[in-house]
Amino acid sequence: MSIREDIAVNLVQTLQDIKQPVDIKYVTREPFDFEKLSNAQYPAILVRSADEDREDDTVGGSLSHRMATINYQLICFVKSSQIDTARNDIIEAIEEGLDVDRTRGSVALDTQIVSIETDEGSIAPVGGVIITLRVLYKYQRGTL
Repeated sequence: MSIREDIAVNLVQTLQDIKQPVDIKYVTREPFDFEKLSNAQYPAILVRSADEDREDDTVGGSLSHRMATINYQLICFVKSSQIDTARNDIIEAIEEGLDVDRTRGSVALDTQIVSIETDEGSIAPVGGVIITLRVLYKYQRGTL
């Protein structure tokens, strides 16, 4: 399995394990229609691989080390009579959950939340949040 895949799998597992301050009910990497979720499946998160930058870490041939920075988007859906509070709670839960192991199971160098966007009420009665994570990792060319 590639490091990219290891990181994505770790993100899903980490998010599934979050119980406080919000018990995250549904986490997947497969696109879904949030309008078809039952109330028991909220909050829900779609983990999506996004853009990636790569560069040489050392000068060398085919066995040189490379650095990569990959972004993941966490598309979050909450349902509550207090949507803004529910959005804030899931943001806090995700940040705290991801900070427990910023190395994503020792395959990455660092994980950081770099941006947070909300739907601003456009999908009420559901609230949406997009959290962009940046994960820095190192790999050896030819072993990805």
